Amino acid sequence: MTIRVATTQPAGSADSRENGRKARALMRQAAAEQVRLIQFPEGFLSGYAKEQIADWSDVDWAAVRDELSKTAALAAELRIWVVLGSAHPLTAPHRPHNSLYVISDQGQISTRYDKRFCSNTEITRFYSPGFEPVVFDVDGYRFGCAICIEINFPQLFAEYERLGVDCLLLSAWPVDSIFFLKAQAHAAINNYWLSLSVPAQSAHLMPSAIFGPDGSRLTSTGGDSELAVISLDRNAPEFHIALDLARPWRAEANRGDIYRTRRVDDPRSADRSCT
Repeated sequence: MTIRVATTQPAGSADSRENGRKARALMRQAAAEQVRLIQFPEGFLSGYAKEQIADWSDVDWAAVRDELSKTAALAAELRIWVVLGSAHPLTAPHRPHNSLYVISDQGQISTRYDKRFCSNTEITRFYSPGFEPVVFDVDGYRFGCAICIEINFPQLFAEYERLGVDCLLLSAWPVDSIFFLKAQAHAAINNYWLSLSVPAQSAHLMPSAIFGPDGSRLTSTGGDSELAVISLDRNAPEFHIALDLARPWRAEANRGDIYRTRRVDDPRSADRSCT
């Protein structure tokens, strides 16, 4: 069993109408390539604070909701899942969440991931934090969600490994090139696919890309393409070691019993100064 997934690298703006049109154009392009799930960058639909949004009062929330509704309707028409970055407004005076909407191929918001670890600027000026991991299943594959600066908190990525994800969807607006290597490393360490979606504004630093469970870069955007597509395949022979050997071994090692049951009572072990 395989599943076709796509990551994107469109240019976001403060205009949710234009962002919605771009998202739907890429959805149509992805559907033509038999994609079942497409991912967009952090904050894409609403515009991303602080890069594009200086104050939430500048956002036309009615337009954001309308564009979200149109995008969901097209998801149902194309029978495609959509993971769409956007601010999610809360009841005044609470600040929005920095979120990923998970839209099903039935055109419903299946769930929503709210960024848990926000930057200092985000948490003090722009966003309310979330507190829960989010996983969802499509065609027998399990996906998890993370956003941008959360890449610096490896416990979140390890948590998703324990939750059994096959692919981690990381949407971001990175500001340094090392971000790309961190994403690649998380894929290799946790032995799952990792799909990275960043905006065109970050193209000078990195492309959007999908990494394999061995950490290899499988596909990436580039040139004139804002879309990168790959099929996830658990039975691919090149991922046998990562998926069938390394991942279950590391899970067993993390539980610790294999080490605790082999602990020795030996004075030469206890004495750290002996030769």
